[in-house]
Amino acid sequence: MERAIVHIDMHDYYIACERLANSSLKGVPLIIGSGTNRGTVAACSKEAARFGVRVSMPTAYAQRLCPNATMLKGDYGSYTNKSKELTEIIKEHAPVVEKSSIHSFYLDITGMDRFFGCYDWTKELSVQISKMSGLAPSWALSVNKTVSKIGVVGTTPKMPRLLKQGEVQNFLNPLPIQRLPNIGDTTFQLLSRIGIRQIGKVSEMPPMVLQKMLGKRGNLIWQHANGIDSEPVKPYSEKRAVYQEHNFDMDCIDIQVIKAQLLAMVEQLAFKLRQDNLVTAKVIVKVKYNNLDTETKQSKIGYTSLDHILKKEVQLLFFKLYHRRMRLVKVGVRFSDLVSGSHQINLFEDTSEILSLYNALDSIRNKYGMNAVGTSSAFQNYRTK
Repeated sequence: MERAIVHIDMHDYYIACERLANSSLKGVPLIIGSGTNRGTVAACSKEAARFGVRVSMPTAYAQRLCPNATMLKGDYGSYTNKSKELTEIIKEHAPVVEKSSIHSFYLDITGMDRFFGCYDWTKELSVQISKMSGLAPSWALSVNKTVSKIGVVGTTPKMPRLLKQGEVQNFLNPLPIQRLPNIGDTTFQLLSRIGIRQIGKVSEMPPMVLQKMLGKRGNLIWQHANGIDSEPVKPYSEKRAVYQEHNFDMDCIDIQVIKAQLLAMVEQLAFKLRQDNLVTAKVIVKVKYNNLDTETKQSKIGYTSLDHILKKEVQLLFFKLYHRRMRLVKVGVRFSDLVSGSHQINLFEDTSEILSLYNALDSIRNKYGMNAVGTSSAFQNYRTK
């Protein structure tokens, strides 16, 4: 049986959320991002894009390009809540749902054609999403996750895309290779230097050549270029969590030592989130006193995997929690309500320099291990491991 995989994407999600909350913003140039001189653009409306404004551009430069644009800081809470609302609507109707980011979803509706027809069913679902959430989804229906994700680019809520098996290769061939998964700048430059700039050219290459050039990724890229992807749609769940606990060798009351330990755990957990392409929306801190009493505090945040945001939240929770001034035998940090997604979601407060720093730190840790580098606030814990 031919698979039927839908990729739903709420294009211009942050802009749509803001306009849903404030109808006066419709039709006007709109930029979402930090208002500081070193901030970056998280999202921009089509009206602002016509002036040359782009995501990740410094906000100061964006304002010079489009001085009449309305600048908003962005509301993490409302975006997260709307994402959860969308998730519940889709899960109520679709048999298998995978949440791939705060505003995109994969659906496996294989076999639905026996009842309603996969295309017609998805079209009806998109109408229901629009009615119930106020946001209009764009979508593409094809035979696997890779093709449907590539296919959704350039669609609109009124013009979805259907790609049957026999149409896949002709659709993929003329597209630029950057549209394939796992094609970063380095891989693009490498392939571009030998004249490979379109997906069709990649599909014609012997897979062994690609494998020699790119390692294990080469064969996967060749498969994607040929419209091959057997990865299943993974049922979505927000119950997953990552956590760490630390038992002190001796009962501890030194705030600086406790704080350093908490921050070290945050750095390790946040690194794990980024490695697994996950973001968290709930932070939990636990303390265990030397009389064996255990207490926890938690808070909801906008989806993120960035150290400095999570550290700030963990410290706030700890100082709210630790009021008895007794010695501690254990502390713990847990991040839950995890979904697939990139920390690029959180560009509102972050400069491009900060994001580049995280990428550099993660590269060092990947090569030399987690304890190879850390911040000064948590470094004493790395030195002792």
